[in-house]
Amino acid sequence: MFVAVGGHSRNIGKTSAVCSLIRRLRDRKWVAIKITQYGHGVCSSNGEACGCEGDTDPEHPFALTEEYEPGNTDSGRFLKAGAERSFWLRAPSGELARAEGVIRKLLAQNENVIAESNSVVDLVAPDLFLMLLDFSCADFKKSSLRLMDRADAFLIVDRGLNAPLWDDVSRGLWDSKPQFLVKGPSYITQEVAAFVREAPAFTAPARSQLR
Repeated sequence: MFVAVGGHSRNIGKTSAVCSLIRRLRDRKWVAIKITQYGHGVCSSNGEACGCEGDTDPEHPFALTEEYEPGNTDSGRFLKAGAERSFWLRAPSGELARAEGVIRKLLAQNENVIAESNSVVDLVAPDLFLMLLDFSCADFKKSSLRLMDRADAFLIVDRGLNAPLWDDVSRGLWDSKPQFLVKGPSYITQEVAAFVREAPAFTAPARSQLR
């Protein structure tokens, strides 16, 4: 099964949600992927320079590294939560498509994969796409808006607000899909975990049994 976890803006709990889902469904032996797109020398995941550009160049426009030790980095947190393996994929903004082959290879080699990313949905259709929405965060990335119709469910971060701060986002984009009210620091409730566990791709026979 391939699960993608995205959100409409930065720093609204995507990494914590991935960790919590791994923890709650640890028996599925997840392989986790953190996907970062950067540009102009500034990391697009937190708005600050972080060195994620690494050694990428026109000949090798993306970098994939595996994390081996649990720690405080996002990929390290995935291991701490119980992921079997954890990877960090970095690519220049708008160039993630050039890493499609390696993403598909990871999916083919592993039974259950979870990715923290919106843009991966453009390359590979996930079995389940969960999107976090924080009504208190006014920022709404255009790329996220474009992908809302592909979400299977929305995790609404509980800030005590009944209406979002967005003026140009139609409520119909999320009201027509399953919604779960969640709170930090875990962001994944028993109901969300059950929704994932009961997904058709999760309850189907393992891919190895289908061959």
